[in-house]
Amino acid sequence: MISVLDHGYVELEDSMASDLSVVNAARVSFNNHHLKMEEGDDKLIRFLMKNKHGTPFEHNAFRFRIKAPLFVFREWQRHRWSSFNEWSGRYSELKPEFYIPVPKNVRTQTGKPGAYTFEPTRADVAEAFIWRLEKQSNLAFGEYEDAINGGIAKELARLFLPLNIYSEMFWTVNARALMNFLSLRNADTAMFEIREYAEAIEEYFDNEMPVTAQAFVANGRIAP
Repeated sequence: MISVLDHGYVELEDSMASDLSVVNAARVSFNNHHLKMEEGDDKLIRFLMKNKHGTPFEHNAFRFRIKAPLFVFREWQRHRWSSFNEWSGRYSELKPEFYIPVPKNVRTQTGKPGAYTFEPTRADVAEAFIWRLEKQSNLAFGEYEDAINGGIAKELARLFLPLNIYSEMFWTVNARALMNFLSLRNADTAMFEIREYAEAIEEYFDNEMPVTAQAFVANGRIAP
């Protein structure tokens, strides 16, 4: 398990992923099959990556368990080549855990849409923002609890809750879709918070499929 932000984490719960799965998915075209990585297989993976032969990278799976703020999940779940199951606020009561950034990560946005830049804001402004965010988060959770205790259904009571509350989900994804996620979310232009999660995801990817991960980086971090 890798801790992320103040209360979050990424855990690779299970996987069916290896560089060999890519090799064999490609070599089946020639009715060929390897029981282990052999000489030349690294080169084959690099060839597939460079020339955008993407389907051999789909014959594997990673299943992650992830805890993150809702606003991170809402960006994450735009990646539709994967499967999601998230903790439901309809069926159980959520916990009072909120993402509160540290002062250095409170940022100012400047520029036009599509060309924003982000810089740390002044220390006094950051401290005021953090104080107000924490106060408002706790007030919102109090309203949520009061509504439930007053007989309001959880699916409606949760409307009081802000986007910085933490939730959990399972995410199952193949290597091709994972590389697409990393190319967008572990990039300098990505939102800081989701980039922190993408860095953790990439660490697991490197461990499970090192040849594929190296080929991805060598290819300019462009998914096949």
